Parts: sequence; structure tokens; C-alpha cells
Amino acid sequence: MRAVLCGYYGMGNGGDEALLASLLQMLPAQVTPIVLSGNPVETAQRYGVEAVPRKSLQAVWRAMRRSQLFIWGGGSLMQDASSALNPLYYGGLMKLAQWQGLKTVAWAQGIGPLNRATSRWLTRWVLRHCDAVSVRDAGSAKLLAEWNIDCWLAPDPVWALEAAAVPGLWDLPAPRVAVALRPARDLTPERLEILTQALASFQKATQTCILLVPFQPVKDHAIAAQIAARLPGPHRIFQLEQPAQLKGLFRGVEMTIGMRFHALIMSAAEGCRCFAISYDPKVSQLMQALALPGWHLSPTEAEENPMPQAAHQLTRQWLEAFANDQPLLSEQIQSLTDRAFMHQVLLNQTAERFSP
Repeated sequence: MRAVLCGYYGMGNGGDEALLASLLQMLPAQVTPIVLSGNPVETAQRYGVEAVPRKSLQAVWRAMRRSQLFIWGGGSLMQDASSALNPLYYGGLMKLAQWQGLKTVAWAQGIGPLNRATSRWLTRWVLRHCDAVSVRDAGSAKLLAEWNIDCWLAPDPVWALEAAAVPGLWDLPAPRVAVALRPARDLTPERLEILTQALASFQKATQTCILLVPFQPVKDHAIAAQIAARLPGPHRIFQLEQPAQLKGLFRGVEMTIGMRFHALIMSAAEGCRCFAISYDPKVSQLMQALALPGWHLSPTEAEENPMPQAAHQLTRQWLEAFANDQPLLSEQIQSLTDRAFMHQVLLNQTAERFSP
């Protein structure tokens, strides 16, 4: 069987690359993937798979004509918070696959936010015609239940991604703290300045080595470089391309301060303490599910634990978390990892049902 894998792949985002790596790790042996990618050459070289340009309708059409399965491969694909075009692109490809008679799977999805009526209608329409659906959070499962759409609920597949060692990490002084920030509407220049001042004070107080981790370098690196220039102690910007190494980085870290959703998942999975800064409902849901300390940037969510307005308040809370918070118990990590493999069970059952 051939399967077209559709996601935000080949776009330089470490979280989405980790989802692709997780999907390829879980894909049944009898299924040969064809990946829709923003950088097909890089994707093919990195993972040893066939890849075609995601924006070439002709290439996508030919890939579908050669395939029996179409898989949305993880992430928040059906959301219109970042762009109204997202549901049109991903929903349109899913519907095209269904019209061509491919068996379709919405895999490890985080549904929403869907602020427009057309986005909600399109999402409900294509999901109702999927042959299998799995979601990664309770909010998505609740929404699908309201739409009378059956789905499997399991933790994000990146919990189960195999981690790899990072050359040079253990040569850096300990203890280490990772910082994974990203641009966001509610991360104003004033707030970024406060965060930078607080990180400098936190480093002075703890004598930690700060690891700045731009998950999507084209967006995140400028923030990492701006903070690095102001840090008084040892630091390094880690720009890793291999998802397994990106996850393995957090194995050598005491605490992570993160906005990036998958930075928090990777940190927690590797036994690292986490402090979240939520810019999006998916991060807020993860904070709630794992009982992570943190702040909310969005005014709509900031009634509970808003980000403080003074740098010394940020520093104090980070110091408290660094000194007193505990990582997830090994039993919790194992449970989340085991349940993440439910997404693999869904793929296996689907492949068995529709094998020629």
C-alpha cells in the first residue's frame, strides 16, 4: 500500500518534523509513504522516503493516483487562528482524496481554533467522511463528540518518538536550562524585553547554562539571538534539524521555559521540569493536562495566571520552579508514552482493514 502523508512538513518547524518522524516510526511495514513537503529534497534525504512538493497540485494529484491511503499526519492542521487558508488547504486535500476513493485518516489531530463558520463546516464535513480519526487532546475529542464523529483520544505521538544523543551537549556546564520561545501576537516587544531581563537575572542567581532552542529558526532565531546577546553567563543556541536529536537535547536539561508546544512535550517526556508560556489554546490545554506551572499571554485566557508585568516577578517564579518543582514521575511518562502508541494501533488496524 502507498500512503500520502500530509502535514506542515518541510517547512523548518521542529515540532512538525517530530510529528513526521513519529508517523514514519509508527507507520505499518506494508505501507510505503509519499510525503507532501515544502522542501521535498531535504525531506527525502532526511527520512529516506519519497517526497513531492506540497504546493504542486499536479504532483499531489499524481501521488494520490498512485496511493490507497491519505493521512493527515498530526498537528493543528484544521485551525484558522494563524490563517483562514489552513482549513481550505488541508480540508481541500482531504476532500480531494476522498473523492478519488482513497481511504482517509485524520491522525493525531488537534482541532481548532476554528473562528469562522466556514472553517467549522469544512472541518466537520471532511472528518465525517474519514475512515479513521485520532486526536491528541480532550478539547478536540469533546468537539468531535458534539459533532457525533467517533475518534480515538491519545497523547501526542511525539511522546513516543525515539530520542537521540546531541553531540557536544554534555561538554556544556551544568546545570542547564532550555528556553524555547517563538513570535506571537501577544508576545509584544515590551513583554520580550521583560522576559530577557528576567532570564538574565535568573541566570545570575542560578549559575545555569542557558540553551536557546529555536524550533522554527526562520521565525524563532531572531528572538534567541536577541536574548543571547543579553545573557551574562554561558549559553548556546541549539539549531537542530534531526527531530530525534531535538528531543534528545532535553535529556540533558534541568528545566525548560517554553512557548513551543512540542518543546514542552519533549521536555516532559525526557524527565525535565517545564514552565510554560501559553500563546495558544493547545499550550493551555497541555498545561492543564500535565499540571504545568506557567503563564498565559492571550487576554482571553489571562484571567488565570497572566504573565507578570515586572521582570523580578518572572525571575522569582522561575527560581521557585527551579528549586521546588518536580518533573513528571517515570510512571506518568511511561503511561503517556504507552498511550501515544494508540495512534500506531489505529494505523495498523486501518492498514489491515483496507489492504488489497
